Amino acid sequence: MTSERRTVLVTGGAGYIGSHAALALAARGDRPLVLDNLSKGHREPIERVLGVPVIQADTRDRAALDVIFARERIDAVMHFAAFMEVGESVLDPLKYYENNVHGTVTLLQAMQAAGISTLVFSSTCATYGVPEVVPIPEEHPQNPLNPYGRSKLVVEKILAECETAWGLRSVSFRYFNAAGAHPNGLLGEDHDPETHLIPLALHAALGKRPSIRIFGEDYDTPDGTCVRDYIHVSDLADAHVLGLDYLLGGGASTAVNLGNGRGFSVKEVIAAAARVTGREIAVEKAERRPGDSPVLVGASARARELLGWSPRYPELDTIIAHAWAWHQKQHG
Repeated sequence: MTSERRTVLVTGGAGYIGSHAALALAARGDRPLVLDNLSKGHREPIERVLGVPVIQADTRDRAALDVIFARERIDAVMHFAAFMEVGESVLDPLKYYENNVHGTVTLLQAMQAAGISTLVFSSTCATYGVPEVVPIPEEHPQNPLNPYGRSKLVVEKILAECETAWGLRSVSFRYFNAAGAHPNGLLGEDHDPETHLIPLALHAALGKRPSIRIFGEDYDTPDGTCVRDYIHVSDLADAHVLGLDYLLGGGASTAVNLGNGRGFSVKEVIAAAARVTGREIAVEKAERRPGDSPVLVGASARARELLGWSPRYPELDTIIAHAWAWHQKQHG
């Protein structure tokens, strides 16, 4: 619990990760203001859990942002509002640059005008591209394979330039594969269309889809399928709160990986989902998707040392079990 209640604008706060961060802020006594254009986010769960209305607005709408900053005494911003599908970004790159980059630039302009210089930014491990070393440290070269990753990298560079120009201080969290649901079942992962592996596997376990596709079995990995580092969404939310405290306590701008430091292949995740649910999950093979890196596993020493962050739910089976409980309640 903080000694002082702070007001934090959470853009994209009705989305999967943003909603968990807003809940984490509220739970420790801060006041989250959730802004979301609701193109992907869900109003009802966040309003039910937090008991406050979602501000329906877009980060590209400067006039709307100016009204919010003039009306509220905002101490900091957590910025989650972005499109995030790798495959879609390859097919429609301009959509990603227009929303992810232009939206952030407009937000930063409004922050600068309002005198707000503290930002926690939702970045991604997709900025790294194909890793030269695993686990990937923050100093690793950033060579994204897709427009989604490039849009996030462009924003990271803009944040550094804004610090030089007008004193913005930021933490860019490069997280790996967010997964799971709130341990108390309050919030979960609900995308439309759903493209993420764990919820797709659970949908198959529930009979909501006949099978799950594996995109590529010829990668240079132990079983030929992509390997990813899965991190519980509540652990991500905790890190964002710690990142905010770090900045408001005078910490310098930085980029921080958020991962568990252990990778699981697509086949291993599907097997774990079958194990946790006790149900058979049918699999079909598909070609590789463009823009996918073979292995993405993160080194998280900086988060632990700089922020004092430690994942509460690092085990894959626990992550899937929390997601399974939520999906059963929602869709069972």
